[in-house]
Amino acid sequence: MELWLTEQHTDGYSVSWKIKETLHVEKTRYQHLAIVDTVDFGRALVLDGILQTTEKDEFVYHEMITHVPMFSHPNPRRVLVIGGGDGGTIKEVLKHPEVEKAVLCEIDERVIENSRRFLPTISSALDDPRVEIRVEDGIEYIKKFEGEFDVVIVDSSDPVGPATVLFGEEFYRGIFKALTEDGIFVAQTESPLFNKEFLLKVYRTVAAIFPIARIYLTAIATYIGGYWGFTLGSKKYDPATITPSPERWKKIKTDFYNPEMHRAAFALPEFFKRALQEAQK
Repeated sequence: MELWLTEQHTDGYSVSWKIKETLHVEKTRYQHLAIVDTVDFGRALVLDGILQTTEKDEFVYHEMITHVPMFSHPNPRRVLVIGGGDGGTIKEVLKHPEVEKAVLCEIDERVIENSRRFLPTISSALDDPRVEIRVEDGIEYIKKFEGEFDVVIVDSSDPVGPATVLFGEEFYRGIFKALTEDGIFVAQTESPLFNKEFLLKVYRTVAAIFPIARIYLTAIATYIGGYWGFTLGSKKYDPATITPSPERWKKIKTDFYNPEMHRAAFALPEFFKRALQEAQK
């Protein structure tokens, strides 16, 4: 008998992965969690029936959500990751030698524990001495700080369930306050094809708070439509005009991100540029 994981995204569109083995299943306090071993993408974390990350292509998402803001800041010493309990974003953050402290704030401790157990290639950096793990609600945690972090990365799941509050104005204003005077924040903000209006709504909210707001895109095979959006807010530095310095770039080993991909990510397709121009009016 064959076992398949199917995501039904719309009435006419679904995506399926063939499963070799189900490694773990549980209902946490916040969501349904599963770790499965897929035929083509290796082990994967699944939350509420939606695939979050896989061993095969996690590097694309984690590198692009991390290194674009990190290389846009000249000296990112203190970094906060909200969500991202699998540890992939923390792994990329710690590649930067400037980082003195990286805080992971994840509401569901079972995501952290199961990622450590079943996804060691993704979660390996969680035991680094520079990492502080906080099992808390991100929207409440961010309220504790003012001028504390150089970079804040919101590595949340889709805007349903416990992640819903991580896409609102109150949360983004809290991030603005928690950032240093030249701080930068980025959040994953869904598909420009399937969630265009949502992505534009987030952009408008961020643009009303931050002096510089940008959307950038990349291709991620396991996410709906294979095309993914990130929204970035910056107090000082414009990431669309920055090229990582050769001195810093040579210190970092990546598999997807590079200076060319950094610049290219801000080149938006015409249909989305038109929509963005309307949103900016």
